[in-house]
Amino acid sequence: MRFLVITDLHQKKSMVSRINQSYRDNVCDALLFLGDATDLGTAEDAVEVMSMLEGNVYAIPGNCDPRDTPERISSVVKDVHGKRFSVGDIGFAALGGSNITIFNTPFEYEEDEISELLEPISFKGMVLMTHAPSYGILDEIPSGINVGSRAILGIVEKYRPVAAVSGHIHEATGIVNKNGTLFMNPGPAREGKAGILDIGPEGASAKLIKL
Repeated sequence: MRFLVITDLHQKKSMVSRINQSYRDNVCDALLFLGDATDLGTAEDAVEVMSMLEGNVYAIPGNCDPRDTPERISSVVKDVHGKRFSVGDIGFAALGGSNITIFNTPFEYEEDEISELLEPISFKGMVLMTHAPSYGILDEIPSGINVGSRAILGIVEKYRPVAAVSGHIHEATGIVNKNGTLFMNPGPAREGKAGILDIGPEGASAKLIKL
């Protein structure tokens, strides 16, 4: 199956038509939205943006989205925050928000909270869908500091997902294969960046694309 992966749109509605076109051009089965639909906006802003997306959309909130985002967006997309779900025969575990940042954004968790939320829904061979990255993997900010989540890394090390997709760190766009897991940060959609994730019998593959 093929997935268009986007994150960090931050209310740039002018990019939505490009996202929809990319979804069609790449013949995707579903769209994975990894959070930050808003730029510290309201849940109504998130609903407005996500209602413009075409296709089969599975979404989680980002740290810049308000806490009531999951329940509000469920009217226009599939809210999968804190849930285990399947697309076809592919199983996912998903968690939005982020570990604690220096910016005191609306949707942040302590590391132990992340563990408590992810552990019950995680399983071997899943696709892990989070807003925040694993500590030490696609999480480096320009100063050279790693700011990812140690709790998410712990889940990855325990369950070895076939793929782990995340956003949050705009500067850490990329694809990494490590210990049998494919990691991808597609980059901020507000800057015209996205990714394609393919999952098949042979495993996972991915590429970065321009919207």
